[in-house]
Amino acid sequence: MTDPVALAAASEVVIGLAVALPLVAVTGGTVVALRLRGRGAKGRVPVGEVASDAATDEELRAGATAVAVAEATAAPPAVEPATYRGRLGKARGLFAGYLGAVRSRGRIEPATWDDLEEALIRADVGVGATDALLDDLRGRVKAGDIAGPDALVEALKADLVAMLSPGAGGADLAVPGAAAAAGEGDDRPVEVWLFVGVNGVGKTTTVGKLAHRLATGGVRVLLAAGDTFRAAAGEQLAQWASRADADIVRGAEGGDPSSVVFDAVQRAASRGHTLVLADTAGRLHNKVNLIEELKKVRRVADRPPGRVVEVLLVLDATTGQNGLAQAKVFLEAVDVTGVVLTKLDGTAKGGIVVAIQRELGLPVKLVGLGEGAEDLVDFDPGAFVDALF
Repeated sequence: MTDPVALAAASEVVIGLAVALPLVAVTGGTVVALRLRGRGAKGRVPVGEVASDAATDEELRAGATAVAVAEATAAPPAVEPATYRGRLGKARGLFAGYLGAVRSRGRIEPATWDDLEEALIRADVGVGATDALLDDLRGRVKAGDIAGPDALVEALKADLVAMLSPGAGGADLAVPGAAAAAGEGDDRPVEVWLFVGVNGVGKTTTVGKLAHRLATGGVRVLLAAGDTFRAAAGEQLAQWASRADADIVRGAEGGDPSSVVFDAVQRAASRGHTLVLADTAGRLHNKVNLIEELKKVRRVADRPPGRVVEVLLVLDATTGQNGLAQAKVFLEAVDVTGVVLTKLDGTAKGGIVVAIQRELGLPVKLVGLGEGAEDLVDFDPGAFVDALF
């Protein structure tokens, strides 16, 4: 039979050990000993008591501070650079099945053309571009220039690269300050890039990422928060301006976007900025008003001392062919010089790049391969097509 007195004594011993033993926490590779006794400052030990070696409050606070400092100063984890092959897995996955079927047959047959057509259509290359590509390949197969499935796939890759290459310099962004350096446009020293597109495509984020990129390269950039109708657009752009260490001009919510752009150009001229990046509104509920508004913004931005050198249409790659319908609205309003295709990493519809350049006659100048500030990159036709195959 268990002795109740002995059991109570044993329980007190166990509890005493649990309280006296240190708790060990590992944070960021640093071991911190925490004790649950001796919380006060170590003072004189009364007669008949045993001194505790447990950490005091001051020692615990000092240890916690040391850990916090170590975590704050630790090097951030390495981020993989944005590459086409690394970020276009969804689009490549769509092509892989069809191309695998083409190669597995060992020869070119009617089903081969069906597979290629379905792959291109599902990737949003577009009916017109798909027909043009396949008609060209059929003719070369019939003439004996292409023999076998592997050669056919390689020929398709080459044709896509050729279709996406607008010619020397066609897809290059304007070089900030190049005209001034050449002695041109002395009365209009401030260059302006306008960004147009519907709400939600990533227009404001694109402006911010470009500001970060250009400022890092030494360009003096000023941002114009011309989208005065979307809630928090100005706040969002202000955060990007802070990250890029760039100036920003904002207006009242619901105010005139043209006034914001005008003030930005004037401030840029007075403070020696090379370039103004101007965000604009993108609501489509009233097409006529939007077009007239954008026309006015462009006219104001192009007055001395400002000069519009780029009008970039921002499209969301995940919308596919719907993006083309949106684009036509903006082509009616302003002379678009190129396209920025965002969220390309999040869709299997990468072929929309082909449709844009073929049906809109516009070069894709930049593509978004992720959410990071460094993930907005120049469009490279060869790297893009290679990442799909």
